[in-house]
Amino acid sequence: MTAAAGESLHLAGVVLPEGEHRDVWVRAGRFTFEPVPGAETVSRGGWLVPGLVDAHCHVGVGPGGAHVDDPADLRQQALDDRAVGVLALRDCGSPVDTRFLDDQPDLPRIIRAGQHIGAPRRYIPGMAVEVEPPDLAAEVRVQARRGDGWVKLVGDWIDRGRGDLAPEFPDDALAAAIAAAHDEGARVTAHTFGTDALPGLIRAGIDCIEHGTGLTEELIGEMAARGTAVVPTLINVENFPAFAAAGEQKFPAYASTMRRLYAQAGAVVRAAFDAGVPVYAGTDAGGGVAHGSIAAEVRALHAAGLPAEAALAAASWSARTWLGLGGIEEGAPADLVVYDADPRADLDVLQRPQRMILRGRVVG
Repeated sequence: MTAAAGESLHLAGVVLPEGEHRDVWVRAGRFTFEPVPGAETVSRGGWLVPGLVDAHCHVGVGPGGAHVDDPADLRQQALDDRAVGVLALRDCGSPVDTRFLDDQPDLPRIIRAGQHIGAPRRYIPGMAVEVEPPDLAAEVRVQARRGDGWVKLVGDWIDRGRGDLAPEFPDDALAAAIAAAHDEGARVTAHTFGTDALPGLIRAGIDCIEHGTGLTEELIGEMAARGTAVVPTLINVENFPAFAAAGEQKFPAYASTMRRLYAQAGAVVRAAFDAGVPVYAGTDAGGGVAHGSIAAEVRALHAAGLPAEAALAAASWSARTWLGLGGIEEGAPADLVVYDADPRADLDVLQRPQRMILRGRVVG
């Protein structure tokens, strides 16, 4: 079943997160609870869930960090996410210009962070804009203007001279960069695996931490007090043992660190959630994780200790509110997924979307 843009739609079912059976209409691409005469009924029964979000992915990145330049391949990455109900993507850094995808209304909304910003020769080759510390704040302003309200820093990576993870930038450069982004009206997030880069980032007022496997109890408490979010990308953390094995011969300290971080990842996520840190679901798709993996990430959050409903919220209504998209509410953009059973009772239901509405159109 398909519906053209501008058509009015009607659905009925249990609306989450409230859990009440309601009639919902779509008019001019937005939700309303006021009856719309002549609206086409496209779904009756089931559970109506605000469109899912992958809060950390990379459209334009392929295996090993390879650039994906072919327009058809870029479209396919977005379609792979849409197929599992992901109707909004926070693209946490891409070396490829994907703006042309915004002209294709059947694809998920993409909220971009511009290109990664890292230190020279310290990150995946070709992935980041590489700058020295004195130039970091200026480059942040550039990427803030290229993105959609986000900037992505590389907080740490392996330092081959040290043989282990280490911060990429000093604290004073980070503080100036985060202040510059906020001055531009953008939020800042950072890749971090280890611990050493985190105090400077958090105390400088960063808005989000990606991965965050090195978080300590003290840092979690500070994040909770500041409202700093974390996107744990647990299904990508499953790659840490392989990273350790690949680097063990040349960098044994790094291998040991990665195994330790892997072992504590679930406990870190549970501690952050229990402390009140906002936790959102992101897969790190692109590179080592396939697009369309959000259900696995939600299950991983639940396995780490989040209640099933909280894990679902991290990939749906909570994430949408965080990104300014709204849920199934009066006047909000009409993005929703219909399931034939309650996903809060069985997260595997997320793999079986029955109907999808994106920008007020039936897309599946």
